[in-house]
Amino acid sequence: MYQFLLFSSLFLAITSFFLCLYACARVGQFIKASNQLDWDSVANLTGEVGTIKKTIQTLNNRINGMHSPKIAEQELMLQYLQNQGKGQSNGKTTQMGG
Repeated sequence: MYQFLLFSSLFLAITSFFLCLYACARVGQFIKASNQLDWDSVANLTGEVGTIKKTIQTLNNRINGMHSPKIAEQELMLQYLQNQGKGQSNGKTTQMGG
């Protein structure tokens, strides 16, 4: 039983050591890649990302507008116009609202 615990802890320690080396290598690559990045570039990238987000949001709003239930609104307007036309044809008008 003790040998199992010894070997499993050794395996876990070796695995965590290699994962630590992998993480250090990735951090090193990130630092190396962003070494020549200045604040003007960061500001330009931030502005471009904001513009792209705004464009995507506008596009999503247009797409969602295509699927809105406008047909029901149009039917209500037609019914209202028909009812208004009937009121004028027989000479009696009813005032709706205040």
